[in-house]
Amino acid sequence: MSLELDPLLFGEIDPPQRLLMGPGPVNAHPRVLRAMSADLLGQFDPEMTGYMEQVMALYRPIFGTRNRWTMLVDGTARAGIEAALVSLVRPGDTVLVVNFGRFGLLLTEILQRIGARIETVEAPWGEVVPLEAISDAIARTAPRLVATIHGDTSTTMAQPLDGFGALCRAAGALSYVDATATIGGMELAADRWDVDVVTGGLQKCLGGPSGSAPITISEAAAEQIFARRHTEAGIRMAGLVDGQGPRIGSNYFDLAMIMDYWSEKRLNHHTEATSMLYAARECARVALAEGLATRYDRHARAGRAMTAGLRAMGLTVFGDDAHRMTNVTGAHIPEGIDGEAVRRTMREAFEIEIGTAFGPLQGKVWRLGAMGYNAMRHKVLITLGALEASLRMAGFALPLGEAVPAAMAAWTDRPVQDERA
Repeated sequence: MSLELDPLLFGEIDPPQRLLMGPGPVNAHPRVLRAMSADLLGQFDPEMTGYMEQVMALYRPIFGTRNRWTMLVDGTARAGIEAALVSLVRPGDTVLVVNFGRFGLLLTEILQRIGARIETVEAPWGEVVPLEAISDAIARTAPRLVATIHGDTSTTMAQPLDGFGALCRAAGALSYVDATATIGGMELAADRWDVDVVTGGLQKCLGGPSGSAPITISEAAAEQIFARRHTEAGIRMAGLVDGQGPRIGSNYFDLAMIMDYWSEKRLNHHTEATSMLYAARECARVALAEGLATRYDRHARAGRAMTAGLRAMGLTVFGDDAHRMTNVTGAHIPEGIDGEAVRRTMREAFEIEIGTAFGPLQGKVWRLGAMGYNAMRHKVLITLGALEASLRMAGFALPLGEAVPAAMAAWTDRPVQDERA
């Protein structure tokens, strides 16, 4: 019996050349793609371990830290989140989650699987949680860990973190921040914020592919992670393995083992994802060569231009302006307009992808991103022009030709002169 295979299975991968202007992933920087094509090395080759040391050094300024334990978790950004939580939290521990969107709910879901006792302090979608409310919640719940998202792409809001770590430290709690959506595009200041663990991803503001999760860990958190391993070892030696002990539920995401892998011990924990390490290294090199302050300004300009252009075409921007992420902007879908049909026109006619929304915002909001390699003025302008045309094709009456000049003015901080005047 012959097995008939689709001829397409034998063809080369040839994806469309789409401009990814949604909430992520985004188009990778060409330098990053070139770095990924470099030859592979054995995981304990001195050249390879040298690259690992370079990655640790490169990501310290990006996280705003001097932490020794600054490295990569092999896997998507969610791998970094899960590694942090599963290594810091034991069943029964109280964890306070600062929840203002879909990804705060993700933290809750992971913590439920661990068996944590979960408390939350929340804000409506489109707002952030005031520091005073976090302080009150810490006093009320006495958590072992306080966890938050920095920028939640589901709501396009960025949680202020100045003073956050100090609140946690004063209460004897560790602090965790998921910075997947902001690393490389908005300032991270792990040391100044006194935050214990921060994780990120490559696929947004760093302009790389999904598949590697940068992480930084304070000495206080490292001590707890290693102490927990020693406690578990003692429990196993005593034969107390009835399922009631504080055992880590994952081998792959056990940070104590991963930290040993990245240390001079070179524990044979897993085979390093070499090409992804090359990608992470090049993402950091590109960011630092540009200059972090310059890079943050570029993302702020891109977000400001996108917001101005959307408003100029008559759309209502979602959420609180005072706490908007620089790299993702939400826009309400006009009444009577099929949001998915507009997204389809953008994709099929213009080869541009913009994002839909989650939960209570699904079908009500588009999310437009401008980050990493795509946080460029011309890409913002092209996206706005395509959206204007797509809305017009969908029957939405809007002021034609206003969005692009408004975006240009917002990018440059000055009005664009009408050349006809």
